[in-house]
Amino acid sequence: MTVDDPWTGVSALVDPSRRALYDYVRRAGHPVSREEAGDATGTSRGLAAFHLDKLVDAGLLQARYQAPPGPLRGRGRTPKVYEPVGEGVTVTIPERRYQLIAEILAAAVDDDPGHADRAAGRHAHERGRAIGAALAADGADLTTALTDLGFEPHPTTDRVLLRNCPFHGLAARHTALVCGLNHAFLAGLLHGLGATDRHAALAPRPGHCCVELASAPSGIHPGP
Repeated sequence: MTVDDPWTGVSALVDPSRRALYDYVRRAGHPVSREEAGDATGTSRGLAAFHLDKLVDAGLLQARYQAPPGPLRGRGRTPKVYEPVGEGVTVTIPERRYQLIAEILAAAVDDDPGHADRAAGRHAHERGRAIGAALAADGADLTTALTDLGFEPHPTTDRVLLRNCPFHGLAARHTALVCGLNHAFLAGLLHGLGATDRHAALAPRPGHCCVELASAPSGIHPGP
């Protein structure tokens, strides 16, 4: 399980007792029982169980039943134990997706270290197409897909302006590289969504993403 909505994870950690339990499980390095977590944080077993299960519901922990080692095995009920899920939870306002760019660049270097810049463009387009196809399979349209990815789309008569750049911090320092990858990514996203009535165009303007989605001329396939 993963945290699909980071706000769910953040809200689950507002309670100090729940946060203490989560921190303990993450640091423990082994599956943690309710008794161990409660003892470590000064929380009763019942309250620890309640909070730990809420963290499971939020996607921050995973739970399973594990028999105790040694002579205690087979005596009584098999205890429920908890382990952390994934890499934690991060919230940024407006939304940023720096990990996505990092994954594209890492894949490019692995694929073609001598020409990583060209490989990065290919990987950005392929990643966008894969994400677009997955979102389309879930029934998402273009506006929904862009919103889910943090672009804050603003449709006008003949184009879709993007009010937020999920890669803003990097784009400000490495404009040509990051805007080029963003362009390729959005072109791939259009392809994956089957949005043939739009094409990605570089159109930097203050306060907006460097790419806008213009109406595609007849016969033009979405692409960079």
